[in-house]
Amino acid sequence: MMTRLPFLTLLLVSLLILTLEAKTKDLYKVLGVEKTASQREIQKAFHKLSLQYHPDKNKNKGAQEKFAEINNAYEILSDEEKRKNYDMYGDEKASPRFDAGYSQDNDGYTYFTSGGGGPGHGQNTFRPGEWQSMGGSGGSKSFSFSFGGSGGPGSFGFGLNDIFSNFFGGDTKGRGQFGGFGGSTRSQSGPRSSPKNIRTINLQVFQKEISEQGMTWLLLSYTPTLKGNQHIESILEEVASTVQGALQVGSINCETELSFCKDLGIYPRRAPRVFIYSYISSDKGSLVEYNGELAVQDLRSFCQEHMPRFSKRVDLRHFEFPSVTSEKLPRVILLSTKKNTPVIWRVLSGLYRKRFILYDAQVQDVTDPTVRRLGVDALPAIVGWLSNGEKHVLKTGISVKDIKSAVNDLSILLDGFEKKNKKEGTRKAKTSTEEKQITLLTGSNFDTLCGESTPVCIIGAFRSPRAREKLESILSMVSQKSLTRRKNSAFGSRDSISYAVLDATKQSAFLNAFEKAGFKSVDKLLVAYKPRKRKFASFVGEMTIEEVERFIGSVLNGDIQFRETRKKPVLKQES
Repeated sequence: MMTRLPFLTLLLVSLLILTLEAKTKDLYKVLGVEKTASQREIQKAFHKLSLQYHPDKNKNKGAQEKFAEINNAYEILSDEEKRKNYDMYGDEKASPRFDAGYSQDNDGYTYFTSGGGGPGHGQNTFRPGEWQSMGGSGGSKSFSFSFGGSGGPGSFGFGLNDIFSNFFGGDTKGRGQFGGFGGSTRSQSGPRSSPKNIRTINLQVFQKEISEQGMTWLLLSYTPTLKGNQHIESILEEVASTVQGALQVGSINCETELSFCKDLGIYPRRAPRVFIYSYISSDKGSLVEYNGELAVQDLRSFCQEHMPRFSKRVDLRHFEFPSVTSEKLPRVILLSTKKNTPVIWRVLSGLYRKRFILYDAQVQDVTDPTVRRLGVDALPAIVGWLSNGEKHVLKTGISVKDIKSAVNDLSILLDGFEKKNKKEGTRKAKTSTEEKQITLLTGSNFDTLCGESTPVCIIGAFRSPRAREKLESILSMVSQKSLTRRKNSAFGSRDSISYAVLDATKQSAFLNAFEKAGFKSVDKLLVAYKPRKRKFASFVGEMTIEEVERFIGSVLNGDIQFRETRKKPVLKQES
């Protein structure tokens, strides 16, 4: 026992010297802040220094070591628990050197540990009674030391790896690798793995889940030997967590995916690189490198700037509501009180940019006449139009718990509407050959279509090919419907109405019979004409299926005021 004492004493003194040496590195001084500094002050100091000593920007000797030192200091002081331990115990690795001890299966005795394994697994373990002079005064416990384990919850947590890190800047991981700088703050050795929210990306994942898929991705390209990977990953994770559902995060190990990284042009040089898969320049997406400060707020703003913008911002007062068009895609519009396009809608615009035509508009409230006309009773709201022009109020009074759940819920809504549009398109294709064709009104067919034997004639007058196409499409669809009529209506069946279109540019005299100016100020209009009574009613409003149906329904039910014509309408004979 006596022969062991000098050796043990020498060993303990050596360890204490090493500990004191480690303690001399003041992490607050490394960052240039006071010990009372707030997290915001620590963060600002770190960002300033990391930019100053970043290896890509600072080529001076020692810059890389300084950069690693700054990262190490920030990793400890930015973590409240690690900072607390550092302030209490002065351990650069932020783990206490003397605390309550690891009691499980070890009789309540504390272990001084290094390397791998656990309490009692080392080769040199001193049990109680072999060292009795370290316990302090009055009833304090004896201490035993083990050089073999990483320690349990109550161990010192300070091992040879930590000691070597203080001097050589690297984690030995039990393999005697003292090269490199900065060290690792992990207490246990082992291969580096990405945090749980960061997806590991390879060529197959990139092609299947990222390229042209419409979702914004934040990507880290790195090699395991580069310093700062862990810190950057933590920033990326924090950014993603604040906009969860709007942004995905991935990392690419360019050591194992060398050709993939080189093909994309993202291979890291002397430091990890951050990219965003952006949809700013094209709907196919492209990689854009982030070169700003590695701060959560700055990076989040950069990501938001690069999120999709495939929704067209419109003024609802001047918006031409969709009717039947040659487009096969359904259309949707978001109505909200937001000054700018909401992030959720921008995310959806990326995901659905090839399947929908998207709009969004700022409105004051539901008392707005344009909002009421759409049948919306609460905001925010989504209104959709099938490709045949049929309007549907998809959702009103939308409530959002978070971005992720909102994107999921609204995706289900849009998927359902897309399915309905396809079903309607299939039905229309089957019945297109049976659809009633709207005849062009001329002098030769006027008596047949709008003669005195016809109770009411609906005439769509146009001044352009586009207006003609729209009127023909709407009147064709409306003519196939059984519109609501009162039982005492003067018109008992669909056959009591005839439909026709008129070229207003060639038949101006005909229209002058209804109005002195001949409706020259409008590109398209409807005239409901009663030949027997020579009375008429006109409609020059929004040409949508709903509005046209409402006008014709009012004509059928006698809810609209008819006026006498100025003279008998006569069509010009065409040569």
